[in-house]
Amino acid sequence: MFALIKKKLALISIIGFLLLAFGLGVWFGKSQVVYPILPPGEVDFSLFWETWAKLQEKYVDKEKFDTQKMIYGAISGMVKSLDDPYTVFMEPEVNKIFTEDVKGSFEGIGMEIGIKKDQLQVIAPLEGTPAQKAGLKAGDKILKINDKSTVDMTVEEAVKIIRGQKGTEVVLSIFRDGWKEAKDFKIVRDVIFVPSLKWELKEGNIAYLQLYQFSEQADFDFKKAAVEILDSKADRIILDLRNNPGGYLEVSQNIASWFLEKDKIVTIEDFGKNKEQKFYKAQGNEKLLAYPIVILMNKGSASASEILAGALRDNRDIKLIGETSFGKGSVQEMEKLRGGSSLKVTVAKWLTPKGYSISEKGLEPDIKVEITAEDEKAEKDSQLEKAIEIVKGMR
Repeated sequence: MFALIKKKLALISIIGFLLLAFGLGVWFGKSQVVYPILPPGEVDFSLFWETWAKLQEKYVDKEKFDTQKMIYGAISGMVKSLDDPYTVFMEPEVNKIFTEDVKGSFEGIGMEIGIKKDQLQVIAPLEGTPAQKAGLKAGDKILKINDKSTVDMTVEEAVKIIRGQKGTEVVLSIFRDGWKEAKDFKIVRDVIFVPSLKWELKEGNIAYLQLYQFSEQADFDFKKAAVEILDSKADRIILDLRNNPGGYLEVSQNIASWFLEKDKIVTIEDFGKNKEQKFYKAQGNEKLLAYPIVILMNKGSASASEILAGALRDNRDIKLIGETSFGKGSVQEMEKLRGGSSLKVTVAKWLTPKGYSISEKGLEPDIKVEITAEDEKAEKDSQLEKAIEIVKGMR
């Protein structure tokens, strides 16, 4: 009887041990599953792990091994292979800076930057900022930041280096079309505040409205300016979107509604093949619909600026005067990843109401006018002069 009880206890112990081991195995296995995206065998990672093992086995400077850095590098390389400058993996430190920028941390030199044809460049220096005062211009190519080459540098990595505390200095090596060699710009960082717009009467009856950005404040400021224009002697409008790098889509949509009939398409969000498009339409304000209008734009007109310009041209045949716009016509979403990192991924592209893709190509002007070096020396705005000439002849 005692022997039988011992056997039962032994059996129970063995079963208990096996259950515990199984439970621990399941728990450990689950804890090792990072993110089950594809079925087993769908992607062969053997080459990756083979390379990893060979580095561990053969590489001479073992002290240089930083496994976390290697993992971040591998992910960054995977994302960069898509050849989309706006789809970017951000490790925790860069992600923190990007999040602070979005929330409104404004210490730096005040310019919008982007990548075009694999080259980091200035989209637009913002109004009244150190970047503008230093003489930076839309389209300037940024070759180095503090002697660090920008080759293969993401926008987010560049922002991390350029931004900094008020009073500190950053050096940008800049090349501009027409120059024989690059020049260094030493710029002192400051607290950045950018006005949303300003307007004035020209020649007694032309409302000249400069829109600097599509911020939340711009929505309120535009309403105020529009009421003032309606109460003024103005009977035609020049809308200046030069060096406006964009901002909120909703603000662009609201401003477009002042110039368009209700339910006219402002822009189309295209999510790719076999996916339903999303249409953004004018909300029905229409109060500036009767005004003859022309639009000024240049290389620094991007994103929401291009959406507004495209909407007015496609719906009302409004003339665009100046230079081809930047071509920032894609939509990004932020995906939070483990460990404080994130993925900014392109999910759609903006189309004009007639279906033209803004991305990469930008908007071609109807009347091309470039500001020459001679114009700059003479402080002559030949683009604005052409806009005044054209709008004066409109009825």
